[in-house]
Amino acid sequence: MTNDDHYAPENERATAWRSLLSVPASNLRMVEKAFASDADAVLLDLEDAVAPEAKADARRNVVRILKELDRGDKAGLCRVNALDTPYFYRDLIEIVEEAGHDLDAVLIPKVNRTEDLHVVDTLLSQIEAAVDLEKGTVKVEAQIESAAGLVNADGIARAIARLEALHFGPGDYAASVRMPQTSIGTMDEWDRAYPGHRFHYPMHRTLVAARAAGLRTMDGPVADHRDKKGLREACLIARSLGFDGKWCIHPAQIGTVNDAFSPTRKEIEWAQKVMKAYEEANAAGSGSISVEGQMVDAASIRMVRRILDLGQG
Repeated sequence: MTNDDHYAPENERATAWRSLLSVPASNLRMVEKAFASDADAVLLDLEDAVAPEAKADARRNVVRILKELDRGDKAGLCRVNALDTPYFYRDLIEIVEEAGHDLDAVLIPKVNRTEDLHVVDTLLSQIEAAVDLEKGTVKVEAQIESAAGLVNADGIARAIARLEALHFGPGDYAASVRMPQTSIGTMDEWDRAYPGHRFHYPMHRTLVAARAAGLRTMDGPVADHRDKKGLREACLIARSLGFDGKWCIHPAQIGTVNDAFSPTRKEIEWAQKVMKAYEEANAAGSGSISVEGQMVDAASIRMVRRILDLGQG
């Protein structure tokens, strides 16, 4: 069964995270600060941020954090290790068996094909049955960060019903396609050598696959948390393409990310003006409207409704 059997793109979740703060699950102090931050959601990372010898303890930390830490209304996700590692199955089993009720989603890194998510879905369904959770309770998000993952993005986005989002991973993607890179997430000398934005294609390809399946989309991080200008530029590029939000790897990045992915006052005022004209035209029985010389159609109304929804968030 695919996502197409459950919802259409127009039924995409209205609530999207602007900022996702990633913290190593091995560092409880950082985790506590993350949940007290202004990030929309927190990602407890068991993969890249945790050394191999610390992964078992970090896994136990995730269970304790999810069950005991006061998170308020902030979403808590966990990124497990990739399927081709010896850690993946224990990550999924131990965390979902012990804290599946308290887990907002599991993020699967390095998803290369639809079969990867079928493995995840099958194992989650078995765990849910074992601990008396309704099938599909544990949601999944997937990272597209390789050439194979990008080629198979359409199938991945529709692979399983519990999938809710695609995330683009620029660092691993660059390594996968042998793209030289000195700064993850921001412009470097290699970008200046290329006539355009080097990551436009994989970012837009990931976005289109997600939107066609009714999923949310998140852009990857900027590695240099001191580069505020580069972060701002990266955020605006991602938002201009249609991404919902962006990863943060340091609390100092949250404000910039939240601001960039929130509608501006000008956008909200324009949306309000369009909606008022639309409602007045409907009341008068008119099928078409113009606002300040610009024709407004059904697509325009969908866009302004989205702006107003985000502005109220």
